[in-house]
Amino acid sequence: MNRTRAYATTSGIALPKRPAVPAGEACGPFPTAVVRDLRDRSGRSPRELSFGPDDLVVVTGLPGSGKSTLMRRAVPGRRIDSQDTRDRYDARLPRVLPYAVYRPFVRLAHYGGLWRALRSGEGVVVHDCGTQAWVRGWLAREARRRGGTLHLLLLDVTAGQARDGQRERGRGVSRYAFARHRGAMTRLLRQVEKGRLPEGCGSAVLIDRDAADALKRIDFAG
Repeated sequence: MNRTRAYATTSGIALPKRPAVPAGEACGPFPTAVVRDLRDRSGRSPRELSFGPDDLVVVTGLPGSGKSTLMRRAVPGRRIDSQDTRDRYDARLPRVLPYAVYRPFVRLAHYGGLWRALRSGEGVVVHDCGTQAWVRGWLAREARRRGGTLHLLLLDVTAGQARDGQRERGRGVSRYAFARHRGAMTRLLRQVEKGRLPEGCGSAVLIDRDAADALKRIDFAG
């Protein structure tokens, strides 16, 4: 059974968990949307986010917003990031080989790793670029199957901050791809701000760059 907790301090925040329900009712919608806005908190951002042991967390934001950096720093447990998969391929393949050539293999390996992580039954933090809505649907179904909740952690940064992040990592995206990501993220952000979460999500946490920098741990408490 999931325990219901809700508190927020400068040290941490635990989100309400969905009460346990009979399996036949597990696909029903949440009665109310849970949205925590941690933007513009002037140094009062929590240092920890805590979720239930059966929950899943998807981290979304613009390319260059800092999703991978946040996950590597703050997630001590299982995390699935397509950037990690690409880095492993990049290390093994000749530098002159264009990424477009082996992108399908990177994606196949990434989703294979995600499938294995989900089947482990552990809490998992997953990188989402913001345009793959079907991935969130997959995660929502898996969260319901295990009796947990899917949570959305949304990094809200400006286009300029995202482009700076791309330059810092030495890897950018095309103008077309960035515009597509930006449009999808803007729509998602506006929906969440109005309390309308993506299908299957039980809660959303909105953070800006300062809140992301303050966040030191994302875990799944027993």
